[in-house]
Amino acid sequence: MSRIDNAELRGKVMSADDAAKLINHGDVVAASGFTGAAYPKALPTAIANRAKEFHARGDEFQIDFHTGASTAPDCDGVLAEANAIRLRFPYQSDPQMRNTINAGGMKYYDTHLSHSARQITAGFFGDVDVTIVEATRITEEGHLIPSSGVGNNVEFLDAAEKIIIEVNSWQSLDLEGMADIYRIGAAPNRQHIPIYATGDRIGKTYIDIDVSKVIAVVETDLPDRNAPFKPIDEVSKQIAGYFLDFLESEVKAGRLRYDGYVMQSGVGNVPNAVMAGLLDSNFENIQAYTEVIQDGMVDLIDAGKMSVASATSFSLSPEYANKMNEEAKRYRDYIITRPLQVSNHPEVIRRLDLISNNGLIEADIYGNVNSTNVSGSRIMNGIGGSGDFTRNAFTSTFITPSEAKGGAISAIVPFASHIDHTEHDAMVIVSEYGYADLRGLAPQDRVPKMIAIAHPDYRPLLEEYFERAKASSHQQTPHDLATAFSFHQRLAETGSMKG
Repeated sequence: MSRIDNAELRGKVMSADDAAKLINHGDVVAASGFTGAAYPKALPTAIANRAKEFHARGDEFQIDFHTGASTAPDCDGVLAEANAIRLRFPYQSDPQMRNTINAGGMKYYDTHLSHSARQITAGFFGDVDVTIVEATRITEEGHLIPSSGVGNNVEFLDAAEKIIIEVNSWQSLDLEGMADIYRIGAAPNRQHIPIYATGDRIGKTYIDIDVSKVIAVVETDLPDRNAPFKPIDEVSKQIAGYFLDFLESEVKAGRLRYDGYVMQSGVGNVPNAVMAGLLDSNFENIQAYTEVIQDGMVDLIDAGKMSVASATSFSLSPEYANKMNEEAKRYRDYIITRPLQVSNHPEVIRRLDLISNNGLIEADIYGNVNSTNVSGSRIMNGIGGSGDFTRNAFTSTFITPSEAKGGAISAIVPFASHIDHTEHDAMVIVSEYGYADLRGLAPQDRVPKMIAIAHPDYRPLLEEYFERAKASSHQQTPHDLATAFSFHQRLAETGSMKG
């Protein structure tokens, strides 16, 4: 059965290698994809091979590559390995790409995901020469049915000079109806986004495009490639337990109801452990207004604990991705996929009074959070959507193990080596030793709470630093600048923050 019902576009079907020849050195290329879902599967390898051919004969070939967020090894990874990218935007998580960026071989512009589409349409990165988008099918009218994510596809397609479509038969046809495509209008007459409850649908189930811009259609049958989640370890269970204790305290304080929890969750093993903990909790009718659908959310839906989940994409393990494909018709009654500009929009996040939950690399004793750079200069992934939710949530939370690398690194430090979320936005921080509720506290009053959730091995060092800072500094936010980064200096010199 053909998935290309538009006669004009059926005439533009070609191989990925032929389609890659339509992309040239210096092009600005935008692509679908968000956390290992809905990214183009065939074109990246074909473009990488084209780059290698150019490089082998001494010619230049690099593109600027923009997506919704991270993709997968057969997209970001192959392009990085082929030295085919000059500038990457707005988020990445591929190890090969990360190494290339940190070695200076690729430029990377990190920004809040809610800003990314608008920056593209405003021309911050120049004109978009080619947009490559994966679709589940093409309708008779030439509309695109999104696959396992929407991301920045709408804005990329609108901004593109030329379009290449990958039609992927691995993606379930029953995904049709899950997407809610809504275009945010242009200023100065832009209207508010009419989402008043998590499950509100306000748009279309397809993306309408200018068919005349399509220069190629490529047929694929390749799966999304998200990594499996690790088994839940004891530390993750402890963190999940303290996070649930925090939620219970919110119920007791009258700020949360057992049937009124609207959540946002970052991606990863510890957030997935938190959702596993919710299965046995007192919370019912849980709603998610978030970036991605994870395994834990699927489990909550199956258990009748989650009534609706709104996101921009999936971030499912291989097992759960297959499950979603097999049962998409059922899950589309519970799941809505939206454009990234809507899923991460500050207006909607604030209106829904949700509780955000994200991971971090390190936090300092005053509650400043670093979620992007190791020791201040080595990028891990990027800020992603964590800032969108942290700044606009009713209550923002971060979860983290207290230490890393076998105890060589403390997640709680005197002064964060890079700050993505300031003390003004980070409200609650949770480790396996408890939670630090920083709301309503002056800077010095936050310090004992932060030290209490640090690993016991590091608490004396943190207390020593704080006493020294108080003796040598002004008293609003005491710092001893000569030793503020002593933890990081010891790590660089000895391989451990302990020294």
